[in-house]
Order: sequence, then structure tokens, then C-alpha cells
Amino acid sequence: MKKAVRVVSIILGVLIIIYLLLPGYVQKALWHMGPHIDDYKFFPNRVIETGEYHPWEISEKYRTAIVSDSIREVMEQYDPIAGLLIQNEEIIYEEYWDGYDENSLSNSFSAGKAVVSLLVGIALDEGKIKSLDQKVGDFLPAFSKGTKKDLTIREVLTMSSGLNWQETYTTPFSPTAEAYYGDDIASLINELEVVDPSGKEFKYLSGNTQVLAMVVEAATGQRISDYASEKVWKKIGAKHDALWNLDSEDGLEKAYCCFNTNIQDFARFGQLVLNKGMWKGQRIVSEEYITEATTPKTYLTDSESGEVVDFYGFQWWIINYKGHQIPYMRGILGQYIFSIRDKNAVVVRLGNHRSKEYINHHPKDVYDYLDAAFLLLD
Repeated sequence: MKKAVRVVSIILGVLIIIYLLLPGYVQKALWHMGPHIDDYKFFPNRVIETGEYHPWEISEKYRTAIVSDSIREVMEQYDPIAGLLIQNEEIIYEEYWDGYDENSLSNSFSAGKAVVSLLVGIALDEGKIKSLDQKVGDFLPAFSKGTKKDLTIREVLTMSSGLNWQETYTTPFSPTAEAYYGDDIASLINELEVVDPSGKEFKYLSGNTQVLAMVVEAATGQRISDYASEKVWKKIGAKHDALWNLDSEDGLEKAYCCFNTNIQDFARFGQLVLNKGMWKGQRIVSEEYITEATTPKTYLTDSESGEVVDFYGFQWWIINYKGHQIPYMRGILGQYIFSIRDKNAVVVRLGNHRSKEYINHHPKDVYDYLDAAFLLLD
């Protein structure tokens, strides 16, 4: 018995030593055991201040919009926390699970990439970015030489940068994990190199979005949260201040993800697309940019399948569903904001999981939520 205890003690001691020798971000990743929708409680944040509140109207259909048992079974298998359907700027259906409500904050994860895209468009509209074909190196000194000197904003927007970022979620030693749990995301980005021809192949890399956020900050002279507050959040009637997770106290926003707000305020991004960049008669971002951002970049091919990219624009996913071309925002745990143009409808789903099965580059559950929405819309 004493021998067994001694062996266990030695093993534990070795594991503790190994743990202590690991980089700080790996320790955090192992301790945290993966990303969670409430991670704003774990990380430092910067506030995106709101302005005048514009509440959604309630539709006459609200009390009669009932999800069938079969659809509900499909919806609930991925542990949802909130669902919302808006048409003609009126709420038709909303539902909450596990103690969450209309005021609960939740992490956007990669759905936040589309927010950065909107901010790029606004900086372009304002002339702070001259052209999407302007070089990244005009804004970021680390990108003005070597393999990165010819990289353009357009190539980064379309996920065709050719940068050597590893987009993997299965190891705590990846750049993706270091970006999420580390405390110096700028150094991580500045050390990247272009290793594949730019502007040719689509390869989804979170590092691309972080590059864009750094460009916006350099172009505007503002922190991206402050720019988002001034140019978008205060203008689109958000109910609550939002939070953007930082890499450290008073550090940089983890802009490739980690925009935290509630479901009704997330829906405002979808409505902004339906409104072609307008909100209550005020121009937020140009119609031209919205159109280009939500149009598939079919001149690119997918790096894995070789297929034409008919599913991605400027940080917006695009799904072709039963004759509808629907741009949407997407996060790793099933954060979805859909803009259904010919129905003037926004669908939002937030939760803890999504399907691991993909159909034409889209998680299978995406189709389930759209099926449910169209049943209520028809």
C-alpha cells in the first residue's frame, strides 16, 4: 500500500512539474478545458458602449408561433440557450433555456468575424482605408517586408492570405489556442509569414481577422471596441453595452472572436444586412460594401476540396438554401445569425454545441434551424 502511494505521489509530482514548465497559455487551456459561452467572466474585457435603445416590436404572430415537437427535438439536441426569429423588424418567436434570458450575454466566437468585416467597410467608406486592394503593410510595419509585403486587405478579408496560421482546435499548442488563452496576440500575428500564394485559395484562418482588426485600429487611430461603439453599436439601438474579450488587462481585443452580447442585440447585425447598411434612416455602412461582403467569392477555390467558393464572402458565410442565398454569421459552438433577404427575416440561435457533420461547408444543424424558421415564416 505504501509503495502504491509512493508511486502515485511520484507520478503526480512529475505531472505537476511538467504542467509548471508549460507555456502560460497552455496551462490556461488545460485548466479551462475548452472554450465556453460565458468566457467573458474568465477574460478581461473592453466595453462597447451603447446609445439610444431601439426595442424590437412584437409581431401579432408572437403568441401563435409554436415549434413542433419534432423540430424542438432537433433544436435541443445541441444544448441551446436562446432562439429568436424576427420578421419585418418584429419578433415572431423567442425562447430561452438553462436560465438564460433576453438580457444574458453570450460569446459570439467566430460570428464576431463578421463584425470586424463591417468595421473594415466603415473605415473604407470614411476613406481611412483607401481601397481593399491596399496593402496590409501600409498599416502594419511587420507586414511591410518579406513574404508579407504584397498582402492586401482583400486577400485577408476573403481568407485567401496564404498566412501560416494553423487553424486547429484539437491541441492546446496551436496558434488558435495561444490567441485565445495567451496574453500577446499582436506578437503572434506579427510573426506570421505568407507561405502560400495569396488571393488564390480559400483557407479559413482566425489570424486573418485579427490582422483586419489591427489594420482598422491603425487606420482609425482608435481601439476597435471604441470604433465599434461609435460607428455601429450606438447607432443600431442596442439595449446593452457589449463586451469584447482582451488578451490581457487593457490589452488587444481578440477580434477574431469573443464579442459578447445578448440574442436580441446580436440580431441587429442580421437586420443591418437586410437593411443594406441602413438603420432607422441612418447610413451605417455603404450598400456597396454590404453587397460585396455577402456575395460569394467564386474566383477562389477551397484549399481542401478544390471546389469553387460559393459559401464565403468578406468574413460572412453564405448558404444556398432551397433557392435562397442567405448570408450568416457563425461561431464554433453554434452561434448563428442569418439574414433571409426575401423574407425580410433574421434568425438567431445561440448555444453550447453544433453539429460536427457538414453539408456543403455548413454544419448540418444550420439547415435544421432554417427549416424551423421557414415553417414559422410560411
